[in-house]
Amino acid sequence: MDKKWNVVVSDILDVAPDVEREVLGEDVEIKVLKATDTRQLDGFIEDAHVILAWQGLQWDHATLSKLRTAKGFVRVGAGYDNVDLQAARSLGLNVSNVPDYGTHDVADHTIALLLSVARGISGSNREAKLGAQHWCWGAIPTFRLTGKRLGIIGLGRIGAAVAVRAKAFGMEVAFYDPYLPSGWEKSLGIGRFHDLHQLVAHSKIISLHTPLTPETQGLVNESFFAAVKEPIVLINTGRGAVIDWLAFSNAFKDGLVQAAGLDVLPIEPPDFDDELLRAWSDDDGAVRDRLIITPHAAYYSEEAFRELRRKAAEEALRMLRGERLLNCLN
Repeated sequence: MDKKWNVVVSDILDVAPDVEREVLGEDVEIKVLKATDTRQLDGFIEDAHVILAWQGLQWDHATLSKLRTAKGFVRVGAGYDNVDLQAARSLGLNVSNVPDYGTHDVADHTIALLLSVARGISGSNREAKLGAQHWCWGAIPTFRLTGKRLGIIGLGRIGAAVAVRAKAFGMEVAFYDPYLPSGWEKSLGIGRFHDLHQLVAHSKIISLHTPLTPETQGLVNESFFAAVKEPIVLINTGRGAVIDWLAFSNAFKDGLVQAAGLDVLPIEPPDFDDELLRAWSDDDGAVRDRLIITPHAAYYSEEAFRELRRKAAEEALRMLRGERLLNCLN
């Protein structure tokens, strides 16, 4: 019997679509392409009714225009900077995302990066392996979190979850987010700055939780670091390009950035010809205990991975049935 609908999983997914099948049912044909280039989509997406797209491809007007029969497009993830929303709208395509699947995981990862830097976890682990003579305290610099101010840039779902966790550590929490209405800070019992540079000037730790938009690209730049009054700890589990890498590298070298925990980079995988990243890769003594990088893994846990796929498939099913969408972006 012919399938009623065609759903294409365009990229990244490298396992059987069992979660998607459980949600979409037997009336739907599911094609998993594992494409690494948009040219590999040709011949597979033209008759698709819904696309489930991960982060591996750029969906511009030329690619979206190939979707001749599509009812919609689901970005399997929270970020959607790889999708031209204006082009999709002009083509009559609804675009949705999954904004809430990894909230706990990214917030936990943010705090884990901060704790690792503050308590010198990776450095102490390395030293302890070197033998009895290294079995001591004080070899790796550490600092107390209690009483320190954490400045959160972007108080969405993840930023708010980080705020709750940070308060449990006795930290003073404040945020900058020009898009939230007045009074939001009262619901969480935290402070608020209406000027980004004032937040930077009065925070020991800065954690980034903004989407990547034309407004936020390169937000952490020379003027950002010029506002720093004492060396800061910078955590980024949002988007890599929110940081101007040259400005960050210079601030790190000059000591304005005391330490950093990064799960995202402007280029992924990273460019190991970059001076700072090469020093990090080579375990350079001046860098290794100040810079921790994880491979865009903050969102991931086995539970989050399945939740993400389930929620994306559920939104796809709503598109197929013509029902109200929960997370339409355009």
